[in-house]
Amino acid sequence: MELKKIVVSDELREAWPLFTGCAVYANFENTEHSDELWQEIDAFVAELRSRYTVDSIKQISGIEATRKAYKACGKDPSRYRPSNEQLVRRTLQGKDLYQIDTAVDLINLASMKYGYSIGGFDRDKIAGDTVTLGIGKAGEPYEGIGRGVLNIEGMPVYRDAVGGIGTPTSDHERTKMSMSTTHLLALVNGYDGNKEQTRACAEFIVYLMQKYAKGTDCQVVEF
Repeated sequence: MELKKIVVSDELREAWPLFTGCAVYANFENTEHSDELWQEIDAFVAELRSRYTVDSIKQISGIEATRKAYKACGKDPSRYRPSNEQLVRRTLQGKDLYQIDTAVDLINLASMKYGYSIGGFDRDKIAGDTVTLGIGKAGEPYEGIGRGVLNIEGMPVYRDAVGGIGTPTSDHERTKMSMSTTHLLALVNGYDGNKEQTRACAEFIVYLMQKYAKGTDCQVVEF
C-alpha cells in the first residue's frame, strides 16, 4: 500500500501549535447504503441528543478547538462552520442527517462521535506523494463538495501536488469519494491536541470500515 507523506506546515504550527493528526489508510468496497450502519448512526444520534443541546456544543473539545483554530488562522468559524460542528448542530436541531454512501456515512459517524473534523479522500485521486496542511491564501481556487467555489483564505487546508483537497469546512470535489472508490485516505484533525482521542477516532474509522465496507490493509499513522 502506498502511504502518503503527511506534513504539517510551519505556518499552521505557528498559528495553532496544539494540532495533532492521524491518517487512516484502507482498501474497501463502497455501497450506496448500509442498514446496519444506519442503525448504529441512529442509536448514536439519540444518545447525542440526550447529552447535548445546540447551546452546549462548546463542551465538545474537538468542536471548540477547531473554532479557535479557525480564528487563529484568520477565519470566522460562524460563517464557515467546520464539518464536525455542522453535523452535530444539524443533529441537535432535530434534522435528519444526509445519507451519501457507506464510506462517507461512516466517516460522518466517527466525526460526530469524537467531535473531530475528518477529511475522507479517494487516495487514487490525490496528486503526488505528499499532502501538506497549511493555511488558505486570498483568491486560492477551491471547489467544495456540493458548495461550489469556497473562499478558503485563512482556513486550514490540505494540499497535494495540484492544490487544495480538504478543509475542515468542506473537502474538494476533485478528490472526493464515490461508489467506484476502493482506496481510502482519511485525515483526522485533532485541533484540541488530544493524541489519544485523535488516534481512537482513527481506529474507530478502521473498525467501521472493516465492519461495514469490507475494509482490508487498514493502517493508522500519526502525524
